[in-house]
Amino acid sequence: MSFLKFIIKNPFRRKNSAILSIVGICIGIVVIVALGGITNGLVSTFEETIHAGGADFSISGKETGGSAYGTNTIDANWTDKIANVSGVNEAYPIYVVLTSVGDDYMNTLIGIDPNGTALADLSINEGRIFKDNASEAILGKIYAEDKGLSVGDSIKIDGEEFKIVGIYETGDSNMAGGVFTSISKVGDLMDDENSISNIYVKVDKGADPQEVADRIDAMYGNNITTVSSVMEMNQMANMLNMLQASSWGISLLAIVVGALGIINTMLMSVFERTREIGVLKAVGWSNRKILTMIVGESLVITLLSAVIGSIIGVVLCSVLCPMMGLNPLFTPYIFIQAFGIAIIVGIIGGLYPATKAVKLPPTEALRYE
Repeated sequence: MSFLKFIIKNPFRRKNSAILSIVGICIGIVVIVALGGITNGLVSTFEETIHAGGADFSISGKETGGSAYGTNTIDANWTDKIANVSGVNEAYPIYVVLTSVGDDYMNTLIGIDPNGTALADLSINEGRIFKDNASEAILGKIYAEDKGLSVGDSIKIDGEEFKIVGIYETGDSNMAGGVFTSISKVGDLMDDENSISNIYVKVDKGADPQEVADRIDAMYGNNITTVSSVMEMNQMANMLNMLQASSWGISLLAIVVGALGIINTMLMSVFERTREIGVLKAVGWSNRKILTMIVGESLVITLLSAVIGSIIGVVLCSVLCPMMGLNPLFTPYIFIQAFGIAIIVGIIGGLYPATKAVKLPPTEALRYE
């Protein structure tokens, strides 16, 4: 029998001990794989939430002014500059003014490209989005209810008749009572087509909004300012960090528990095989070969546990997570981590017992009953 086959078969000579060790380490691997899949699923869900609807952050002028957002307007050319920054997926300007709307002497009028309304986090409840450069507007639900207006009615904005084509809701309280129309129409009304108030920015999927915002600030910080984090980037980042830290914490616990279990199993194995080890030494086995044998047997147990635990972890997550409304996501890194931990546990768990076996004098080992 070859040395490798000897190492593979040897742990299973004591089936009960081997099975108990495998079960103990399997539990740790199942937790690592399952938690890793759940964590990745939550991270993916959070990223999709961050990148679905609503801008990641917005940009305004550097100096304060008298606009509705408290800043001076900036040149419309800044939109193209921001759109070309690495990591930026979309950039849409808005023009916010205070003007006469209906019977209100002053109300908030917001101009935006019809294609950019998703970045303003608008949800159309009735009707549709206005067309570009058309005398059409959508009203906030609060404003429409307060004024008794609905889709199909007309409203005067700065003396010009606009058709109400939609009613919207938004999570931004500053815009809930406002009126939206095409940015080109606002430019016409204000006789200022080259000015904008803010730029809504949406970053590429997988990109860190804060990093992109910092990049913009480093390039153009003397002229513009990255402002409101629409999706509370720091809070979301902290949540993701907590999830990942929890995953690593449980992985570390699995290492400690698994290592203690395998150390105990291999120590018992060495104790039970004291005479056998003495015979092997007597027939010429070197200390290095005996050490390799013990550590190898430990690795066989932990690697087999990693295979079984990974399969169980995937199956359990695939069956149970959908029942709880979770979507696990398994990546190669999860299994690399699980098998890496199994190898570490195998080496740590086998090294101490192997050292004890190496130190056994052959004469004493042979006399052991």
